[in-house]
Amino acid sequence: MSRFTSGERRPPDGDRRSSTSLRPSRLRPADVLRVGSAGLRTRPLRVFLSALGIAIGIAAMIAVVGISSSSRAQLDKQLAALGTNLLTVSPGETMMGGRAVLPAESVAMIGRIGPVTGVAAIGRVPDLSVFRSDRIPAIQTGGMSVLAAHLDLPATVAAQLADGVWLNDATSRYPAVVLGASAAQRLGVYSVRDGVQVLVGGRYFTVVGILQPVALAPELDVAALIGFPAAESYLAFDGLPTTVYTRTRDDAVTSVRAVLAATANPAAPNEVRVSRPSDALAARQATDQAFTGLLLGLGAVALLVGGVGVANTMVISVLERRAEIGLRRSLGATRGQILLQFLAESLLLAALGGLGGVLVGILVTSLYARTQTWPAVVPAWATLGGMGATVVIGAIAGLYPAIRAARLSPTEALAAP
Repeated sequence: MSRFTSGERRPPDGDRRSSTSLRPSRLRPADVLRVGSAGLRTRPLRVFLSALGIAIGIAAMIAVVGISSSSRAQLDKQLAALGTNLLTVSPGETMMGGRAVLPAESVAMIGRIGPVTGVAAIGRVPDLSVFRSDRIPAIQTGGMSVLAAHLDLPATVAAQLADGVWLNDATSRYPAVVLGASAAQRLGVYSVRDGVQVLVGGRYFTVVGILQPVALAPELDVAALIGFPAAESYLAFDGLPTTVYTRTRDDAVTSVRAVLAATANPAAPNEVRVSRPSDALAARQATDQAFTGLLLGLGAVALLVGGVGVANTMVISVLERRAEIGLRRSLGATRGQILLQFLAESLLLAALGGLGGVLVGILVTSLYARTQTWPAVVPAWATLGGMGATVVIGAIAGLYPAIRAARLSPTEALAAP
C-alpha cells in the first residue's frame, strides 16, 4: 500500500538521487591518512625541522630513563652475584655524642648466632698513612687508611685478589700488607713480584697481595690491610674492631639483624649501628632517580619547544593553504572534514618526530650500555609514554590551527591573496 495520499506528489526518482548526492561523503581512515599526509609531502624540509624538535625531546627522555635503568640493572646483577645477606656492624655514638667502640669479644659473640655463616672484622689504625717511600712528603697521604684485618675477610665480603695472595697465619704476624685496588693504584704498585715494599706508619711492609675492587665493602679499596697480630706488634694497635662483617642465611637476614646490636655490645646496644651494603645501594638508586627526574624535566622542556615548532608549522600551513581550503569547501567538504584533515596532519608530524626520538633514544642507551658493559634496559613504559607524549603534543599543537582552518568560509578563503 502506498504511503502517499491522493493530495501528495511522489518525488521523482531523479529528485531522490539528487537529494542523496548532496549529502557530504564521509572520510574513511585511509582517506584521512592520505589527505593528512599530503601537506607533509609537499614541505619536506619544514616537516623535518619541526619533527626534529619532537625527536630531540623524546630521545632525551628515552636515553635518560634507559641509561638509568641499565645502571640499576647492573647494580642488581652485582648484588645478585655477591648476595644480599651481608650485614655490617659498626660503632655508633654514645649518649654524650662521642664515638662509641665495639668490645673485642664482639666478633666471637656474633659468630655464635645460629644462622650466621661467616664473620670477619677490620680495625682502623688511627693517625697512620701509607707511602711508597720515605721521600714522599707527609702531607701527601693520598687519602689511604691502615686497617687490621681478620683472615676470613675475603670470604665474608666476597673479595677477590688481582695479584698475589691473602694474609695467612704466618704473614698476619709479620710486616706483610695487602693493598686495596685504589690504594695500589695510587701507590704505583701493580704487581707483588720482586718483594715490593711500602711505608706504613714509618715501617716498611712487604706487599703480598692486591685486591680487586670490593663492591660490598668499598672502604677496603683505599686501604692497606695487615693482620691483627702485626698491627698490635708493630703499630701499637689497640685490637678493637671498628667494622664487623656478618654473613647469614638468606632466610634469616631480618631476624639476625634484629639481634646483632645487642649481641655485639650487650652493655650498650644503642651505641651499635647495623646496616646492609644493599641499603647504601638503594640510597644511591634513590639519588639516581632524583637526578633522572631533573633530566626528564629538561626533556619535557625540549618537548615543549618541539610542540611550539609543530604549532608554528601548522599555523603557517593554514595561512599558505587558504586557497586549497576554500576550494575544498566549495566542492562540499564540511568544517569537520577540514578540521580532521589538519588535525591528522599535526598528529602525523608529531608521530614522525616521536618515532624517530624513540629509535634514537634506544640507540643511545644501547651504545652507552655497551661501553660500560651494562645490560641495555629500556622500560616499555618509557617507549609507550614517549609515543603517547607525541600524540598529546600533536593534538594540542594542531588543535588551534585546525579549528582556524575549519572556520574559514569558502568565499573568505578563495578571496585571500
